[in-house]
Amino acid sequence: METETGTRWLTDDEQRAWRTHLDVSRLLMHQLERDLQPFGLTMNDYEILVNLSESEEHRMRMSDLAAATLQSKSRLSHQITRMERAGLVRRENCDSDKRGLFAVLTEHGWATMREVAPHHVESVRRHFVDLLSADDLARLRRSLAPVADHLRVRRGRP
Repeated sequence: METETGTRWLTDDEQRAWRTHLDVSRLLMHQLERDLQPFGLTMNDYEILVNLSESEEHRMRMSDLAAATLQSKSRLSHQITRMERAGLVRRENCDSDKRGLFAVLTEHGWATMREVAPHHVESVRRHFVDLLSADDLARLRRSLAPVADHLRVRRGRP
């Protein structure tokens, strides 16, 4: 339905789909965050640990880590400072670029990742994956892939 302003308002079905997506996104992230609390981690902490654990030599340039986690450089810097205090990561200077810094996973950070990852995966299974059939998961992935691709291109990261 289009109004005289040219706005294409959502149909009832589109509105229900959109609101269901918002509900699931918020509720799922809230639950996953709660399930990380016993380990003293937030979802942001965990996402950083995952990115570092999957990177070569368990290190990433701070600018690349900010982009990967969709955080501003300033916000990431504060986050890394908190994680440094907890002994999970450390910063290292970049020899090839005197202004650049790396975030590096510490031994304690790696041990924490190995401890927490099985619990996090179980949480993802319990609250998401196991509630859907294999066909539903495949359909969901196919349905959301164009949205993710569109948003990555908008960010300049195909």
